[in-house]
Amino acid sequence: MRVKATIAYNGTKFYGSQIQEREITVNGTLQEALFSLGIDSKIEASGRTDRGVHATGQVIHFDLPPFWTDTNKLQEMMNQKLPRSLHVKKIQTVQDYFHARYSARRRVYRYILKEGESNPFLDEFVTFVDQIDIQLLQKAIKEFEGTHDFCGFYKKGSDNKTTIRTIYKTRVYKHKGLIVLYFEANGFLRSQIRLMVGMLLGLNSGKYKIEDLENQLTPTGHFACKQKIAFKPAPSNGLYLAKIFYS
Repeated sequence: MRVKATIAYNGTKFYGSQIQEREITVNGTLQEALFSLGIDSKIEASGRTDRGVHATGQVIHFDLPPFWTDTNKLQEMMNQKLPRSLHVKKIQTVQDYFHARYSARRRVYRYILKEGESNPFLDEFVTFVDQIDIQLLQKAIKEFEGTHDFCGFYKKGSDNKTTIRTIYKTRVYKHKGLIVLYFEANGFLRSQIRLMVGMLLGLNSGKYKIEDLENQLTPTGHFACKQKIAFKPAPSNGLYLAKIFYS
């Protein structure tokens, strides 16, 4: 029986999501918990998150042996074995053809900013910026919407066959003293959102202009990224994998 699990985690406690030797990772920790419960199925996730990136709605799937039929009990037992930095929110049965990654239709990430000086109680979870021009960010983030070649907004070394992605929706809004950057797309390249936010923060500080952002985007059908700006990605601690849509 195949099951789909929705999980949340504090990314600062893990060396990313992918299993790595001699490192504590999200998937490695989950796999150990499953093994201890007699489940030897390999975990498949909707996508990877880098070191320090959080999740409130990551999705994984795995297969259960015949003696596991109670998903509520399984969820309870897994949470007992997992550290407090990693939590199973829901487990539900799915069709055998369901795949956490390949069945996904849209992915949502949020990046969290807070204006002012850093706070040791929030520093792991938000990125502090001295001053934020929210109207500028609201205007600039719309440049990412649509289908583009994001070759200027991803970390090299990934195994993507194409750097073309479609971003369906973006938003910048305030929520309980925080400023939230919302991105919804058919998929994202490695470090793409952190690099896009890095560009937006550069605009906010006056280092870049809207024209620089436009030039960094490559229209589909064009070749190689030329005369691209080298800039740093935004810190990982402000990024959250929020939701995966399957229909």
